[in-house]
Amino acid sequence: MEEKDKVRLDKWLWSVRIYKTRSQATEACRKGRIMINGTEAKPSREVRRGDTILIRKLPVIYTFQVKELVENRLPAKRIHEFYDDITAPEELEKLKLKDTAFFKRDRGTGRPTKKERRLLSEIINQE
Repeated sequence: MEEKDKVRLDKWLWSVRIYKTRSQATEACRKGRIMINGTEAKPSREVRRGDTILIRKLPVIYTFQVKELVENRLPAKRIHEFYDDITAPEELEKLKLKDTAFFKRDRGTGRPTKKERRLLSEIINQE
């Protein structure tokens, strides 16, 4: 494998399987959901080793540290050779909170009432 100094952001995000397609990675960049070292990044922005990438995939903000650069899509088993996931544990807790709010409703009880919706909103927004 050839050593590279920099790789396009959209290509790297797709290669390490953060996004399913390169066009999804490009779209996320254009919508301002991706930041490199604290600044908004365009799809053509070049990623270097050691960069910190923030990705907003609501409700969680993921943080990755780039270890190695790659342009080709990798097998899922190898992706952790190319980045460190340094996402805060509090962010990952948001995924659990969101799931529990929806699983508490009994199946087949219909849509929530106005009162139940307010209660769900309060639970979700207490973070």
